[in-house]
Amino acid sequence: MPVPALPVITGFALRYGMVALATYAFTRTVRIGRWDQSEEDAHDKVEEGVSLRREPGQINTTGRFHRIIRLGKSGPGIEIDASGFGRVKFRKTD
Repeated sequence: MPVPALPVITGFALRYGMVALATYAFTRTVRIGRWDQSEEDAHDKVEEGVSLRREPGQINTTGRFHRIIRLGKSGPGIEIDASGFGRVKFRKTD
């Protein structure tokens, strides 16, 4: 006995409708960032790999991943350059 198509279609519609609604809500809350050359330069100065530094009251970390991926030996390539900074500060308050 064949399964009616309406419940299957309804399940897909609900699932992808929720994904579309969540995506729309997320895009409405994200602000457009500003471009600052000094920040770009700071990202370019980060060495490849991950580093962690600890000082009294704070922990700092930096990381960078830089690779070129090619499709085939002489095929087209794509350069991936990802870097990030992180800081956690601990301060005692009254």
